[in-house]
Amino acid sequence: MAALYGISQWMIPLILVVIPLWAWFKQVSVYDCFVEGAAEGVKTAIRIFPYILGMLVAIGIFRGSGALAALTDLVSPVLGKIGFPAEVLPLAVIRPLSGSGALGVTAELINAYGPDSFIGHLASVMQGSTDTTFYILAVYFGAVGIKKYRHALWVGLTADCVGFLTAIFICHLFFPLS
Repeated sequence: MAALYGISQWMIPLILVVIPLWAWFKQVSVYDCFVEGAAEGVKTAIRIFPYILGMLVAIGIFRGSGALAALTDLVSPVLGKIGFPAEVLPLAVIRPLSGSGALGVTAELINAYGPDSFIGHLASVMQGSTDTTFYILAVYFGAVGIKKYRHALWVGLTADCVGFLTAIFICHLFFPLS
């Protein structure tokens, strides 16, 4: 195990040395390639900024208006029947929209209920088993100009639902309520 730690500790410095040496061997101008890539990165960031801003504003309005709390109150009786704590519903709603927003909700849940609570376990598993479907569609699809994403939306939302349901099942299996 100690040998693996030693290898992993030196892997990034090794990569940072090997890549420029390989480029020098192949007679590639590393600095010019770096500057060209950085310029492309700035252009991409500018191109996707409106999509990111739109998503952040929509999430802020949804949470700030009280719509998320009303939705939680409305569906909590049904969620209780499948063993889904209503406290975790905001995470299930925010996760397809924003990864950083979902991470904030997860942190709030863990701070409020503890990392070893059922809610903390469920929030952590949900965070790792689902994706930011609407964010991907808005930012990445928008950045490359894809306009027809109807099927991608349903596939992504289906995958999110399967991830949420599987997280509930796995957490009840491995972390039963006491």
